[in-house]
Amino acid sequence: MAEQGLRYPVVLKPDRGERGTGVVIARDAQAIEQMLRSCRGAVVVQAYVPGQEWGVFYTRLPGQPKGEILAITDKRVVAVEGDGRRTLEELILADNRAVNLGGFFLDKFKARLGEVPTRGARVRLSELGTHALGALFLDGDELKTKKLEDAVEAVSCQYEGFYFGRYDLRAESVEALQVGDFKVIELNGVTSEATGMYDPKHSIWHGWATLMRGWTMAFEIGAANRRAGGQELSLGQLVRLWREHQKIS
Repeated sequence: MAEQGLRYPVVLKPDRGERGTGVVIARDAQAIEQMLRSCRGAVVVQAYVPGQEWGVFYTRLPGQPKGEILAITDKRVVAVEGDGRRTLEELILADNRAVNLGGFFLDKFKARLGEVPTRGARVRLSELGTHALGALFLDGDELKTKKLEDAVEAVSCQYEGFYFGRYDLRAESVEALQVGDFKVIELNGVTSEATGMYDPKHSIWHGWATLMRGWTMAFEIGAANRRAGGQELSLGQLVRLWREHQKIS
């Protein structure tokens, strides 16, 4: 691992996956071995990037010189705060967010459930900015700046044929993000969403409108690529791809 310029912790994830399934932050060789034994397909290994996490949804019509940031998601991981009286298990079960994944967190921290965190001590339960694993998604559209837009555009232009998707980014702070000082930890393609719509302040109508806006852009991009000579997949090819994905995921 050292030859690749990596050191612990490292992130391992299935090459084909979704919603954080199978992602492991490995801090030793044993964790890597366990992950490789359980994964049925190819595995991606990448450096662990500390900091806060955001999702930045980007779109650009083919032939246009510049795209736009459609939405920004402010991702908040799950944590509980000690009061000096209750055990970690009691804190998890009493937290409105953590209890929704109570079984998952109780199993993950089973060796520490009897601990009593001191008053004010923050115990971070999750490390991944994944909604399915308890992370809270907030609308972060107000964080958009010209410098952030320029930095995302510069990254996007490096990928020929990329017009639609959500970057998962990490930065040291909000200020660092806004000046374009970030690292990309993942890029999600046509199946990705503008996840700020899951902010509890938004209604279901807002969510539907956001999805429709994204889908409309995806179809417009597809139509433009087709007019430019892009080859579409047949129904049979799509079915075969889906079956291959089901075997691995």
